[in-house]
Amino acid sequence: MKIKKAIIPIAGKGTRFLPATKEIAKEIIPIINVPMIHYIVQEAVEAGIEQIIFVTSSGKFSVEDYFDRNLELEAYLERNNKIKELELVRKIGSMVEITAVRQKEQLGLGHAVLMAKNMVEGEPFAVLLGDDIVINPKPAIQQLMEVSVQNDGANVIGVMEVPKAETAKYGIVKGEVINERTLRMTGMVEKPKPEDAPTNLATPGRYILTPEIFGILEKIPRGAGNEYQLTDAINILCQKKNVFAYKFEGERFDTGNIHGYLDATIDFALKDPAIKEKFIESLKYRMNKYGITL
Repeated sequence: MKIKKAIIPIAGKGTRFLPATKEIAKEIIPIINVPMIHYIVQEAVEAGIEQIIFVTSSGKFSVEDYFDRNLELEAYLERNNKIKELELVRKIGSMVEITAVRQKEQLGLGHAVLMAKNMVEGEPFAVLLGDDIVINPKPAIQQLMEVSVQNDGANVIGVMEVPKAETAKYGIVKGEVINERTLRMTGMVEKPKPEDAPTNLATPGRYILTPEIFGILEKIPRGAGNEYQLTDAINILCQKKNVFAYKFEGERFDTGNIHGYLDATIDFALKDPAIKEKFIESLKYRMNKYGITL
């Protein structure tokens, strides 16, 4: 079955980006001139997703507004013959169908996914975390979709290799090796110490899930952090259905923290031919100014 819907949880408070997030949604903070959330939605759209379901909280209206039409702005740009800018904002406003549901309490990723149950309506669906940007010619979530189709509509979790010393930062999968990129999962371990980690394959926020997950999410108790963990539900699902872990192709940026955000900004600036040379010139000047050598 074609996957048409994607859940994107964005209810978090973005405390790592305070004080900016006191007034604006973290997801709207731009990498150069494009909001972070744009890259997540663009990945889904390029993979064929037709409807985005944002799981939101108070203060997130700007995310929905960004993907809506702004007729006043469009009229202004048209009057002033700013055709390139007009085409850009019109394209954003027509990218995809957007709906939203409120997560009134932030009780974990599992709880956030469960909030979208009625909007998914019994179909398989994608989940993309709003903090994780993955850049690749073939969208990461599309790669997972293809693995799902090849395995009779199975659940698929996107994974990436991380240094063994960093396993305590992630959910780590375990299972039977199918090929160089695929495991049939037997479970996940949440943030294990390096000596306890079963593999070095971490879950950075891309999932293809079937509706069975909702029944599990409705029954699981609170887990780590006193929250309803998607990891706990996936562990139960592994015992009932085939769940595959797939090592997707692409470069991932964790923009949920300042360091990852800076990495993405530098990378995108160096890839943009319109600003690359000026950026390098400016960077060299600042390094010299502050006595920094490489």
